[in-house]
Amino acid sequence: MSKSGAKSRRKESLRIPKAKYIFVTGGVVSSLGKGILSASLGLSLKSRGYKVATLKSDPYLNVDPGTMNPFQHGEVYVTDDGAETDLDLGHYERFTNISMSKLNNVTAGQIYASVIQKERDGDYLGGTVQVIPHVTDEIIMNITKLARTAPKPEIVIVEVGGTVGDYESLPFFEAFRQFRLMAGPRDVLFVHLTLLPYIAAAGELKTKPTQHSVKQLREIGIQPDIIVVRTERQITREIRDKIGLFCSVNTRDVFMSRDAETIYEVPLNLEKEGIPDSVMKKLGLKQREPDLKVWADRVKRIKKPRKKVRLAVCGKYVGLQDAYKSITEAFIHAGAELDTRVDVLWQEAEDIEKHGPEKFLNDVHGILIPGGFGERGIEGKLIAARYAREKGIPFFGICLGLQVAVIEFARHVAGLKNANSSEFARTKYPVIDLMENQRSVHKKGGTMRLGAWACHITRGTKAFEAYDQELIHERHRHRYEFNNAFKDVFEKHGMIVTGENPDGRLVEMVELKDHPWFLACQFHPELKSRLIKAHPLFYRFVEAALKHQEKENQDVKNTP
Repeated sequence: MSKSGAKSRRKESLRIPKAKYIFVTGGVVSSLGKGILSASLGLSLKSRGYKVATLKSDPYLNVDPGTMNPFQHGEVYVTDDGAETDLDLGHYERFTNISMSKLNNVTAGQIYASVIQKERDGDYLGGTVQVIPHVTDEIIMNITKLARTAPKPEIVIVEVGGTVGDYESLPFFEAFRQFRLMAGPRDVLFVHLTLLPYIAAAGELKTKPTQHSVKQLREIGIQPDIIVVRTERQITREIRDKIGLFCSVNTRDVFMSRDAETIYEVPLNLEKEGIPDSVMKKLGLKQREPDLKVWADRVKRIKKPRKKVRLAVCGKYVGLQDAYKSITEAFIHAGAELDTRVDVLWQEAEDIEKHGPEKFLNDVHGILIPGGFGERGIEGKLIAARYAREKGIPFFGICLGLQVAVIEFARHVAGLKNANSSEFARTKYPVIDLMENQRSVHKKGGTMRLGAWACHITRGTKAFEAYDQELIHERHRHRYEFNNAFKDVFEKHGMIVTGENPDGRLVEMVELKDHPWFLACQFHPELKSRLIKAHPLFYRFVEAALKHQEKENQDVKNTP
């Protein structure tokens, strides 16, 4: 390509599409809730009729979080198009009810990989490749790609991971600074979220961390337009004035985000504070009234439910509940629709293996076994699955949970001694086996069966009762599957296949015929649950647990 051609292509890639852009940054400490703030802003603006898109920029050098330890990173969220992304995309989807894609998450690893590939391909025509402009250009191009996708968004919200001052974040902040110059100040808004700590010994809320955080941001060349302080206590006008004075922000642009009883209350609190109105005013957007009636009703049910039920999640990453974030939220969604508080017992599978199920599971009304990888904790999960099957407790298996249910049934009902998954051991009965198209795969990152795949559901089953349709699409993340060579043996003994890929080669769902509610799926239904519409399988599982609880209570009453 000629030098003039390369320059022309770069200029077109960096052309900023007509839209409004909101950059959400964080300071002082991580985990303040930038993702919830971004998702809440997205919901508020969407509820006013604006078309919104959201982008998470992660500064780590992993290409994606797919190979990261769940204890370090938490849940890997999977999109319809098969991208393995940060868990904040789950918040974006659950709040805005907009399906995300690979364009909604970018990591520093992806940015640098793209820059290096372009250098190898000769795109830079022999020039010295540098952070500025090549890396920052690539970051800007990722924003413009999202802004050009159909339906073209009117507002693009960009959240950057980590905190201001982190070394690895500097190229992103520099790119955002350049972006504002290129797009124009009326089309770009910076919202900075910081911590306002309360010092009990002094009896005071301290503004100094916020001042230093903004100072660091300004040293990079970015002046925040709006400051949101995360706090556990009400802030006074005096504190707002002080923050405004030392951070060069008008007092009316200093807002509070107080700790909420549920994350789903945050959008309503932002409305009370007036943050969305301020955002629209600063961006020159027409003021519109939000429609959050259904949302507010769901929040009311979460805070003051009429019923409650206790469920167990038997997993291997329960030490960090963010590893199962979408499952937690799916329970909240189902509970809100059923006017029920779902109390979750996070049970370590290895403890069940050591001490038996009765000690941990005798007072729960449903048992869920979630996804995971590796042999650790498998025996404990098998014991939990058997306990649910034999005691008639509602059971829900997800991904590895299906595989565990199948192995347990094979060993103790179908008579296949020492049946197992080929992931864990060599066995005469590999009832779970590596998918055929995975046998030649050696790279770990981004090579599993990923994204949304079709599933045909059999009528007259609990699965069909939940979905009320024959063809569904659900998201996957796995390498191993049900071994079809054993399908007839399982169905003969009472475990029936109720969901299959349309080509019949992949078992998607199984259930037990002679059990109140025992269902397992190979996909991850929690990824498609929303507050305004709970996932049907979670809804039916919680409903079954309520019925089981009611039956237990009735049996106690009838006992002489």
